[in-house]
Amino acid sequence: AAGEAQCLSYTGCNFLRQRLVLATLSGRPLKIRKIRAKEEDPGLRDFEASFIRLIDKVTNGSRIEINQTGTTLYYQPGLLYGGSLEHDCSPSRGIGYYLESLLCLAPFMKHPLKIVLRGVTNDQVDPSVDVLKATALPLLKKFGIDGESLEIKINRRGMPPKGGGEILFSCPVRKVLQPVQFTDPGKIKRIRGTAYSVRVSPQMANRMVESARGILNKFLPDIYIYTDHMKGVNSGKSPGFGMCLTAETINGTILSAELASNPQGQGAAVLPEELGQNCAKLLLEEVYRGGCVDSTNQSLALLLMTLGQRDVSKVLLGPLSPYT
Repeated sequence: AAGEAQCLSYTGCNFLRQRLVLATLSGRPLKIRKIRAKEEDPGLRDFEASFIRLIDKVTNGSRIEINQTGTTLYYQPGLLYGGSLEHDCSPSRGIGYYLESLLCLAPFMKHPLKIVLRGVTNDQVDPSVDVLKATALPLLKKFGIDGESLEIKINRRGMPPKGGGEILFSCPVRKVLQPVQFTDPGKIKRIRGTAYSVRVSPQMANRMVESARGILNKFLPDIYIYTDHMKGVNSGKSPGFGMCLTAETINGTILSAELASNPQGQGAAVLPEELGQNCAKLLLEEVYRGGCVDSTNQSLALLLMTLGQRDVSKVLLGPLSPYT
């Protein structure tokens, strides 16, 4: 009965990831009711069930109870354990959906986390693995989470709908976070990026790069966009292409933007030229918003500030994203 009194109660499927992550970090049990209760297909979706299995893997002694219809979830968090793990993510969401939450949990494990995730590396919904690698890892380093073992490695790319990508994420353990003073974004000094293509002509990547440079060269000479064309097994199971751009400032702020082509058999075909131009415009939009952290990583920065010591951390953000 004492445990029930402490139990946090929520309704609905919104913010399922944040609720599970924060419950795990704070060690408080929670109960979520009425998950899509009014819909034709009620209960948890396959990608949410896959996420709950992942949380179960990285913790030790968690209690998870789900009713038959999947509309009620009870979760009593165990200890964050870590270690070497593998997980097959649901292809209906990107690996970024799972990785974003692991970035919040990994520094506080008992053993350093080394996990292989399989699924969709780049899609139009979740932050891609490329963007998290380029922006979230430098952010973790600012809070003192660094070392050789902090890395995201893309072994295979996978585009929706079938996925087939594979990444390795490893992170050292840090019991104490450094407070940060991060209030001056500084001027932009260079732009880097990756244009990738899988199971389509390698020319697609070059066409994206040219059209993106056509816009960005007006502002800055130091632009380098890698082309990444994976072949054979490493290219996953579905065709597609896309681009991820990052702008870096003199003070080490990294802002990002990305776009991916429509999944095979869904929506109109996208021209690589258009995609490159639009991605460049999105990056300029992100620069215009200002702030020391781009909109993808605002919530991660705020969480790490909350989990830090009593010292005051300060971060300057642009307009908050709805998620944040």
